[in-house]
Amino acid sequence: MSVICEKSNRGTGTWRQRAFAWALAHNTKYERFVANHKRKLLGELSGTVLEIGPGTGANLQYLSKDRIRWIGIEPNHFMYPYLEREAARCGMQLDLRDETADHLPLPDNSVDAVICTLVLCCVQDQQLVLREILRVLKPGGKLVFIEHVAAPPGTWLRRLQNWLAPIWSQMGDGCRPNRETWIALERAGFGKLAYDNFRAPTPLVSPQIVGTAIK
Repeated sequence: MSVICEKSNRGTGTWRQRAFAWALAHNTKYERFVANHKRKLLGELSGTVLEIGPGTGANLQYLSKDRIRWIGIEPNHFMYPYLEREAARCGMQLDLRDETADHLPLPDNSVDAVICTLVLCCVQDQQLVLREILRVLKPGGKLVFIEHVAAPPGTWLRRLQNWLAPIWSQMGDGCRPNRETWIALERAGFGKLAYDNFRAPTPLVSPQIVGTAIK
């Protein structure tokens, strides 16, 4: 396993980012729950695969190291040690870039697939990020995603999500529990979009979607 890191300045960031990285690395209950979803979603990917916000590397175990060239965009430097350890365990070569999703450092039509799992909740501008994903995807390329989303309007859970959103965002590295991400995906301009809803064992962010969007 080898790691290429561009523009990395490790150790920078806030204590909240450090705590968030630690929490993700130890969230084994959720990862066990979504394992089947991830196996189906990620197991057949091939070619150049861009993962936005790979975090601590929870998705690497589902990818074929022989069929893909992996590029990761991760601005939280505290994720890097966890990610590199998981890559070593999986025998995966990393091309890890210290960038953000709103300006992807890749040419147009250069990527076969993009992975987003629990990421679109955190970006500043979902539509801008989705435009960037469409830009870098090859024609016929696909975005695969698992995202937590807002509960239905008027429910007690939606009210709780709205109330806790400012605090949750501060503690969760920008995560917003009340985002209607499915609407952003439907409006993004993909040629084909298919997703399912499911409930996860994570109360505040239990409503989730899993699916694929094709350019």
